[in-house]
Amino acid sequence: MANDLTQTTQRSLDEQVIGNLDRLKDQGLEMPPNYSPQNALKSAFFELTNNTAGNLLQAAANNQETKTSISNALLDMVIQGLSPAKKQCYFIKYGNKVQLMRSYFGTMAVLDRVTGGADITPVVVRKGDDFQVGMDGPNMVVTKHETSFENLDNEIVAAYVVIKLANGKETTTVMTKKQIDQSWAKSKMKGSGPQKEFPEEMAKRTVINRAAKALINTSNDNDLFVQAAKDTLENEFDDREIKPAEPVKVQAIENKLQQKMGIKQAEPVEESAPIEDLMKPKEAVEQEADEQPVDLESLEKAAEEAEPVQGDLGIIPNFDREEGISDEGILKEEDYPF
Repeated sequence: MANDLTQTTQRSLDEQVIGNLDRLKDQGLEMPPNYSPQNALKSAFFELTNNTAGNLLQAAANNQETKTSISNALLDMVIQGLSPAKKQCYFIKYGNKVQLMRSYFGTMAVLDRVTGGADITPVVVRKGDDFQVGMDGPNMVVTKHETSFENLDNEIVAAYVVIKLANGKETTTVMTKKQIDQSWAKSKMKGSGPQKEFPEEMAKRTVINRAAKALINTSNDNDLFVQAAKDTLENEFDDREIKPAEPVKVQAIENKLQQKMGIKQAEPVEESAPIEDLMKPKEAVEQEADEQPVDLESLEKAAEEAEPVQGDLGIIPNFDREEGISDEGILKEEDYPF
C-alpha cells in the first residue's frame, strides 16, 4: 500500500512539474542545451526516495505541505537546468518542508549559464603559502599565490575564486577563513560532517556561492531562471527556526481511504492563483468539507474495510534504464555532493 502511495505521488509530482515547466517555456523560459527535464526528474525521484531523512515521496503522500514543497523544489531544479545524477543538487528536509540545495558543481553550472560561458577557478590558500592581494581600481585581485607540496596538509587560511567572463573580464572574490567560518555559522549545515571532513571542497563551495550572489543579482538572464537561482542560494542560510516535522494523522488516514476507494486527491491551489479560481463551486465544496470535524475512529475503520481499487498509475520512471551519457551516474549514498 505504501509503495502504491509513493508511486501515485511520484506520478502526480511529475505531471505537475512538467506541466508548469511547459507553461513557463511558453512564457519565454529557455532550457540549457542537451538538458532533459524528464531524466533530471527521474534522478530526483531516486534521490527523494533514498534520502538520508527517509523516503520523502512517502512523506509527501501523507502530508500536503511536504508534497507542495517538493513540487516547488523540483520546479526550481529544472528551471536552473540541474540534475542530482550529476551531483549538481540535492534535497534537504526541514520540518515538513523539503528544499533544493545546490552543490559546488551545481553553482558552477548556474554561473556558467548566467555568464554565458565562464572559466571558474576556485582555490584554497593554506598556512605557509605565499599569498598576496592587491587592488585594481575598486576591485581586489590576487597578485601572487605560490604554494609547495609540504603545505598541502596545512590548515586553510583563505579561499578565492577567479571567474573569467566570456568578454575577457575577470572578477575575483576572496574570503578569509574567518569569513568562511562566519558563513558556515549561518548555514543550515553548520557544524555538519562535510564542513569538518571536506573543508577544502566546502571552502571552495562557500566562496563560489558568494561570487554567484553578485553575478546572479546583476544578471540580465530570464527572470524566472534568475529568481530560481536566487531562491536556491537563499536556502543555504538558516534565517528562521523550523520545528521538527510532526505526523498529520488525519491527512494520512484520509489519503489512505481515498487511495483504496480510487478517489483522486485534489491538487493544491497555488498561492498565486487568481481569486476567481478560488471561488469555483468545486473548491468551495472541498473547503467546506475540510472544515467539518473528522471522526478518526470511523474514518480509520472505513479505510481498513474499503476494497482497494487499482488505478492506472501510468508510466513510472525506470531508474535502471540508460537515458544517455549526459544523465548517467546516480548518486551513491556515501558520496557527498559538494
